[in-house]
Amino acid sequence: MNTVIEVKNLTKTYGKKANAFTALKNVSLNIYKGESVAIIGKSGSGKSTLMHSLALLDKPTAGTIKIDGVDSTKLKGKALNQLRNKSFGFVFQQFFMNPSDSVLENVTLPLKIAGIRRKKRHQLASDALKTVELTEREKFKANDLSGGQKQRVCIARAIVNNPKILFADEPTGNLDSTTGDKIIKLLFDLNKDKGVTLIIVTHDEDLAKLCDRQIRISDGTIAEETKTKKGKK
Repeated sequence: MNTVIEVKNLTKTYGKKANAFTALKNVSLNIYKGESVAIIGKSGSGKSTLMHSLALLDKPTAGTIKIDGVDSTKLKGKALNQLRNKSFGFVFQQFFMNPSDSVLENVTLPLKIAGIRRKKRHQLASDALKTVELTEREKFKANDLSGGQKQRVCIARAIVNNPKILFADEPTGNLDSTTGDKIIKLLFDLNKDKGVTLIIVTHDEDLAKLCDRQIRISDGTIAEETKTKKGKK
């Protein structure tokens, strides 16, 4: 299996001296191309810190994080942003949409950051919205959408740059069970049909069991890793 994320001796400490708090303690793990992984644990366990570190949104205090063999801890500024924008897509519990922009404009944001020309990014955004079955909502404002539709827009935005890895942080946390099931199916379809590596941070044990592997975090360390039998997706 090809390793897409390789983590060695990852430590993350917030604050200094008497106020220091170590959220992650010497964590090492590999994540492989095309697999689905759930990061689970209680509030305060360090699971969100781990996801933010893996997604290069937080710089580790110590240790290394390699993305496709590239040591991200040696990158800064533009080079780090380019690696993150090229490699990752993000789906968060909060939608982080600009309510005054159209659905299409919200989806094009990663492409704007990447410097893609307007015509090309609109075409790519339209394709992404077609994937999440929201073509008819392209011109709608974000405020005019339901919660489930907003989350589908966020998924379209996450996949518009054809990322290798998709991070989903409590992706169904603000949704009712029926809508949440649709979002879960969409995420796993992307994983299965397009080979996107899927990393989900969740409190939901049932959702975690749908993944190929579960990594349980406790007190900033990996307490347990569990592989799930194939065929549950």
